[in-house]
Amino acid sequence: MLQRYWFGDVDEQECRAAGTDPAALAERAATLRTGMESYAPIDWEVARDCGVVRTREEYVNLLRTVCTTLAREKIALSYQGRDVELLQMVRMLDELDNVINLLQERAAEWYQVTTPSFSRKYRSLPARKMLDLIRRGARGGLADAADEIERLAGTRTRLMREVSARADEVLPNVSALIGGLVAARLLSRAGGLSALARMPGSTIQVLGSERALFSHLRGGTPPPKHGIIFQHRRVHNAPKDVRGRVARVLAAKLAIAARLDYYRGEAVPEFIQNAQARIDGAGVAA
Repeated sequence: MLQRYWFGDVDEQECRAAGTDPAALAERAATLRTGMESYAPIDWEVARDCGVVRTREEYVNLLRTVCTTLAREKIALSYQGRDVELLQMVRMLDELDNVINLLQERAAEWYQVTTPSFSRKYRSLPARKMLDLIRRGARGGLADAADEIERLAGTRTRLMREVSARADEVLPNVSALIGGLVAARLLSRAGGLSALARMPGSTIQVLGSERALFSHLRGGTPPPKHGIIFQHRRVHNAPKDVRGRVARVLAAKLAIAARLDYYRGEAVPEFIQNAQARIDGAGVAA
């Protein structure tokens, strides 16, 4: 019976070598689909008898080169995905949020030291108003830091718009249901469009609430009803008695939308319209 290996084809009578070019051997290895029921392990001496190598060291070195070449090709291919750049954009946006929040907190603490009248009631102001107040009263390094925070906030706003617009291209159906920004955050938490498309609605519903889910599994706390999708108005604006149902229906439609985005890559107006109506209907209190 003929057995196909990365270095050649072997049967009871002979071995036909596939050459020694690592790129060609890597391309051949990528096409091999041998079931375990018919797979037969082989010793390196067979490759030697085929004329591919002369020693075991040469065999190992050639195999390592082929595997490295194949890995590089797969990595390069994965970087060509439509969602790869969007993932990095979302992660940069999250980092900017963390940095801005931390710097604003430090600036407020510094300003409070130099301005005792800056009491706790000012600390409860919205972040932008509090930063404006600090910028007007600060001097020296604190004023410079406040200006930098303001510039970072502007960068964050522009990046947020880019993320939303890019999500509309990469996830047209998901974005139509929950908006580009929330869709991008779902994609980021899932790890990519392929992973998101394989998730059932029940997983998408609680995606982003892993800590609460683990607390439920370990300590018996109430299970989470929603995760990232709570950021969408359909969920957080829904009455509490139907919020769980809205989240469940929305997640089920998002699971279908993610598959449409992955396999079709374009918006499906009929699905979007029907899904919107079904989600809106779930938000009506019984």
